[in-house]
Amino acid sequence: MTNKEILTASSAILKKAKQLGVHLAGFANFDDLKIAPSSVFAPQLPGCDKVIGILEGEMELNPGEVDWPEDAKSILTVAVEHPEDKPELDWWYGQISPSGNKLLINAVKSLCEWIPENFDINVFHFPYFIEKGGIYLKDAAVMAGLGCVGRNNMLLTPEFGPRVRLRAMALSVPLPSTGPSGFDPCAQCDERCRKACPQHAFDEQAYSPETYNVVSLPGRDGKYSRPACYLEIQKNNADAKEEVPEGFSEPVKVLRFCRRCEWSCPVGK
Repeated sequence: MTNKEILTASSAILKKAKQLGVHLAGFANFDDLKIAPSSVFAPQLPGCDKVIGILEGEMELNPGEVDWPEDAKSILTVAVEHPEDKPELDWWYGQISPSGNKLLINAVKSLCEWIPENFDINVFHFPYFIEKGGIYLKDAAVMAGLGCVGRNNMLLTPEFGPRVRLRAMALSVPLPSTGPSGFDPCAQCDERCRKACPQHAFDEQAYSPETYNVVSLPGRDGKYSRPACYLEIQKNNADAKEEVPEGFSEPVKVLRFCRRCEWSCPVGK
């Protein structure tokens, strides 16, 4: 593709994503993502094979390792808003995927059909979980200019703060990166997100630059314990009750994950 064709494709893809219901979208360079913080740091985490995701590994990868598509040159990351007054967008009804995730899946599936039909570009839809062949979505979003990783170890966007959900796809053409943006609202923050955590996951420095030989640490300064956060996920799962939600004829287990660090963040409100 010529430079003009690449710029035309880039603009058209971002426009199409918005038409499909996506609120934020951006491109990142594939090679940059390979050396992004999570890709380097996550495989070093103690017990990373147990708490990187919630599934058993299925692809014969090392713990925390990403299965990179061979012909990928760019990553498109998309996000939808998950406002506080619509918590059901992230609720699991038995084995039925949350409606917010379905919106993202459908949007990316549509893009995977539309892009090859209109441009000489091959595409690949990443699964959500690393264990199933996914990528580190927060890193991809930061590299694409959607926001930054905050002290709550979540993606913070200027528009919606941490109240977003993410999905990504790979493209076989090096489309111009739209980030990173330099956005950083945490410098003068009073860390109310950390104080809100029911498991005190941000109370102590769990990781140091000296131990892991990296500068970008979870929670920015290493004060984030993923195992502690995972305890709350396990508690949420244990506390889930069977209900008959609207649209259901039979009781199903409704799983509501903790979002206190999201709700307490003032960014995007």
